[in-house]
Amino acid sequence: MRRLGHALVSLSLLAGCGGPELESSAEPLAQQQAALTTRDVDVAPECQGILGFANTASFQTLNQYVPSNVANNLIARRATSPFVSLTDLSSVSLVGPARLEQLATGARAKGLIGASCVGILDGLALSTDDAAAIVSLVNGISDSELHDVLPNAWNGASNLLNLRPFTSVQAIANVSGISDVSLRNLRNSATLSRPLEALISAVNTAGDRGHGGTRMERHFDWWQTVVGDGRAYRVGRFECFGLEASSVPHGATVRPYLATAAEVRAEVDSTVKSANGNNQIPASVVSVGMANLDERITGRTFKGCYYSYAKDPWSGNSVAFFVDTQNGFSVLTDTYWVE
Repeated sequence: MRRLGHALVSLSLLAGCGGPELESSAEPLAQQQAALTTRDVDVAPECQGILGFANTASFQTLNQYVPSNVANNLIARRATSPFVSLTDLSSVSLVGPARLEQLATGARAKGLIGASCVGILDGLALSTDDAAAIVSLVNGISDSELHDVLPNAWNGASNLLNLRPFTSVQAIANVSGISDVSLRNLRNSATLSRPLEALISAVNTAGDRGHGGTRMERHFDWWQTVVGDGRAYRVGRFECFGLEASSVPHGATVRPYLATAAEVRAEVDSTVKSANGNNQIPASVVSVGMANLDERITGRTFKGCYYSYAKDPWSGNSVAFFVDTQNGFSVLTDTYWVE
């Protein structure tokens, strides 16, 4: 758990001022417009000025924030290729978490990052929108999904559940058991599927047709899904794959292979088309959402289940859900009818 320096603790910090301007800046603040980080990178768009500072500041300017030997190492390395990530910066001799924070302080003082960049926590340069999304996710996520998102941080996940609600991403980063990998997984879960989530929202609006329809979910409690959740009248087909034996419902069949990206995409595509029979969902929402789904699932494998159930004699539901076996990305589809 790495913490912000004193200049980066608050989400509401204003951009610093003073000191000479950098010799040249390839990362003007006006270009940092993205509201959320949309790729699995370690520098948010609003924080790119940290890299700009490391790439363009003179020795004299760098030496105001880092020791002279570190400044020399940075300048020698950037002469071969510009820095493109915090990982890249960290590969330079003598540059560790404390030096990264000092570089962030320099970038803020020179106006290359402003209030929209929180700073660096646990190896991530986060925007304020990223931070808010992480806090919202952690405060609302189910037990089962959180442990899937943090598969190698069981204690960290449990500590988050016990200590929430949180009011800041700093408090989340400070929790015992939450490391660089954990915070990055939380950020990815909170931000990288927003186009798909917009499509899911459109499907849920368009898919309700009174006597039947479709529904989808991106964040859900798959454990409650498989143990019943009110399906007392009748349960039909129930086939699961990849779940631990203790999680497989009584009477369910277990197939011996996981779901692939193609299987997940086919199920989501079918559900979207069912909801969009009258083309009421904008084509751009569909295309961007499905492209985002492809980004999240390509090359991945998934655990999950298919099942059908009826809450009463006058209705029925057919459900499928899939959970990435490594990073917890999940999606659920539900087609239903009502007499």
